[in-house]
Amino acid sequence: MMIMTQKITSLAFEIRDGMFRKEEDLTPSQRRLAVRRMPSLLEYLSYNCNFLGILAGPLCSYKDYSAFIEGRSYHLKQYEANGKEDLKHEHEVPSPNAVVVHKVTVCAVSLAFYMTATRILPVEYNIDEHFQQTSSILTKIIYLYLSLMAARPKYYFAWTLADAINNAAGFGFQGYDKNGEENWDLVSNLNIKQIELSTSFKMFIDNWNIQTALWLKRVCYERATFSPTAKTFLLSAVWHGVYPGYYLTFFTGSLMTLAARNIRQNARHHFLHSSELKLIYDVMTWIATQVAISYTVAPFVLLSIKPSLQFYSSWYCCLHIACILVLLMIPARARKKGSDEKATISQPQPMAPQKEEEKIPQKNSHPTTNNNSNQREESAWRRPSAAQ
Repeated sequence: MMIMTQKITSLAFEIRDGMFRKEEDLTPSQRRLAVRRMPSLLEYLSYNCNFLGILAGPLCSYKDYSAFIEGRSYHLKQYEANGKEDLKHEHEVPSPNAVVVHKVTVCAVSLAFYMTATRILPVEYNIDEHFQQTSSILTKIIYLYLSLMAARPKYYFAWTLADAINNAAGFGFQGYDKNGEENWDLVSNLNIKQIELSTSFKMFIDNWNIQTALWLKRVCYERATFSPTAKTFLLSAVWHGVYPGYYLTFFTGSLMTLAARNIRQNARHHFLHSSELKLIYDVMTWIATQVAISYTVAPFVLLSIKPSLQFYSSWYCCLHIACILVLLMIPARARKKGSDEKATISQPQPMAPQKEEEKIPQKNSHPTTNNNSNQREESAWRRPSAAQ
C-alpha cells in the first residue's frame, strides 16, 4: 500500500502538471515529469500493479516506466564532458548481468551482517536500566551509534534487492556516464558509502530512501504554500504508519534540520581556508552527524511510545534542547550564492513543442528523467542549506 500510495499520488500530480497547469508555473522537475496525455486504464494499471515494484518498490516516475515498456529507455548515449551527445554506442545493447550480481552480493553481505550484528548489538539495550546506570556517557554514545549502524543493513538488503530485481528485468538503465560506463541507478534507493560517511544530516538524507524523498519533495514540499519543511516531515510520518516512534523521529529530524542549517551557515566558512582545517571540520561533522542520526532514528526502530520516551529521557532530551538553543541563539544567515543558483534553476526553461515531444518515441530518443543528477538537484527540498 505504501508504494501504491506513492505511485497514485505521483501520477495524479504529474497529470495535473501536464494538463491543467500553465507551463510557466511549473518547476523544472515538474516540467520534466509532466504527463500531457491521460493514460488509458491498461497503462494506469500497468504502472501501479507491475510486478517489478509492487511489493518493495522502488518508486519510479510514470514517464520512466512508459519509456521502459515502450522500448525507448535503451536509446544508448554517451555524454562527453561538454554535455554533447556521442552516439558511438548506439547499436550496443546494455547488459544488467554484472550490476545485478554486484547488487545481489551486497544483499547477501547486508543480510548476513544484520543477522549477526543485531544479536550482539540490539537497539533495545540502549534503554536497559542496568546499562543506563552503569555505563559512562562515552560508552552510551558509542553503543548507540553501533546499535543503529547494525540496524541499517536490513534496509540495505531490501532496497538493494528491489533495485536488482528491476535491473534484472531490464529496468533502471539510464545511459552512459562521461567515461562510457553503463549506469543502472535510475531507481536506486540508497548509496551505502555516502550514508556511512555522511558529514551532515542533509548528506545522510540525500542518500537514504532516495525515491521516497523525491516523492515527498514533488507532492508536498514544492507545492506547500507555507511551512513546507514541517508539512513534509508530517506527511512522511503519516505515510510510514501509526507507530508513535515515527512521529517522534520526524519531529526530532525537523529540529535537527533547522539547527544544522544555522550551524553550517555560521561556522563552515571558517574551516575552508586550508585542507587541514577542512579535514578537522569533516571529522567533527562526521561524529556529530552519526550521533545525531542515531539519536533521531532510535524511536523509529523502537516504534512504541513508552520505550521511545524512555530512550529520550535517558538522554535528558539533550539534543532536542541543544537544537532549540541553536535556533534561539545562532541566527540564520541569508544565502547569496545558493539563492542565486536557486533562482537560476527556477527560471522557466524553453520547452519543445508538443508535437516534437510526441515524435520522440518514433526516434527512440526519449531521455530518462529521474537520473542521479536530477535526484541530487531535486533532493534539495530535504534539507535546504543543511550542515555539510
